[in-house]
Amino acid sequence: GDSLLNKMTPKQTIETIFCRRPSRGTNSLPFEPSTLLPFNNESPAPQPNRAATNEALDALLQKSLRPAPCDVYGSGPLILSDIPAGIRNNKEKGVVLGIDEAGRGPTLGPMTYAAAFWNPDSSDSIPPGFNDSKQLSPEKRASLFKKIRSSTTIGFVLRVLHASEISRAMLRRVPYNMNAMSHDAAMEMIWAVLDAGVKIDTCYIDTVGIADHYKTKLERVFEGKGITFIVEKKADAKYAPCSAASVVAKESRDTIIDNWKWTEMPNYEPKNSNDFGSGYPSDPKCKAWLESNTNVDVPFGFPDFVRFSWGPAKNALKEGSAKSGLVVRWEADEDEEDESGGKQSSLDSFVVVKNVEGKGRKRDNLEELRRKKARMGIFNDLGLSKVTKFAAAT
Repeated sequence: GDSLLNKMTPKQTIETIFCRRPSRGTNSLPFEPSTLLPFNNESPAPQPNRAATNEALDALLQKSLRPAPCDVYGSGPLILSDIPAGIRNNKEKGVVLGIDEAGRGPTLGPMTYAAAFWNPDSSDSIPPGFNDSKQLSPEKRASLFKKIRSSTTIGFVLRVLHASEISRAMLRRVPYNMNAMSHDAAMEMIWAVLDAGVKIDTCYIDTVGIADHYKTKLERVFEGKGITFIVEKKADAKYAPCSAASVVAKESRDTIIDNWKWTEMPNYEPKNSNDFGSGYPSDPKCKAWLESNTNVDVPFGFPDFVRFSWGPAKNALKEGSAKSGLVVRWEADEDEEDESGGKQSSLDSFVVVKNVEGKGRKRDNLEELRRKKARMGIFNDLGLSKVTKFAAAT
């Protein structure tokens, strides 16, 4: 009720209004996107069965679904598949789990993180041919992803970090960098599996940053959980669970890119629409797309498909460029009150006027500096005035 909302912090209020998740059974209502967002710091629940898992995946990958409010606030979606029966029925036996990512470097689109896990006793039923997804042909990778989606022995997690989330994080006053985001995404997935009641015996991770430091961080966070962490470069080419995660991450990102739906439509659609290539800065199609879409929709700069924190996007919008973004300069009026209720002081009020060898500043110059400047034109254009009193609600 209202009394409960009044006691909440703004963050809790937003999560309650936008992210409350309805419970889902095996014969539940159609897929509800908010089930993919964290709620009250709890991991999203596992899907009830493989059909529901694929329904959630299709909504996220094929329909380019972004559940509110993750485009403007908080974490992006996370899918935890149904837990295979062989794992549910043997909780004493820990699973092997691998983690890898795709799309770390592009200027356009999301970064995807994935985990794949199974019971070591089920290894004979795991599809052969796993390798670093970047080394597989598109046909082979698509075939393996299809087998993972239909498998009764492989569980997986997918965490999508959309460009809007990456931009918000990296453009903070104190930046939240890609390494930190990558580490946190990996830990989110591990917690999601643990919270679902699955014991993890060994976790293989393709390192981000210095492997030993990353491993120490993981061991500290998951102390007491009995997990053996193996953190190495090129782990996706060495360990099958990591390779399977690589396939899920890469294939998921490619599918999202291929089926991207613009949140800005129907009022705005980028030029050349989805003809942006791979999204990497070195791709000529990506370069051409960025150039043709720079600040077309003033003052927003780019659609939310673009990572505003990436160099190519920042350079295209910086002041002085051919299509620079809207420049905003804030000028305080001398007669406006500061936060303490007092008058704002002009800079020259801190200056002592002195004559040096007869060349001093004239008093009338200081008086001219103290004169109130005209209000910015936007205030007059929109008919805005300063509010000094608030009427009580009736």
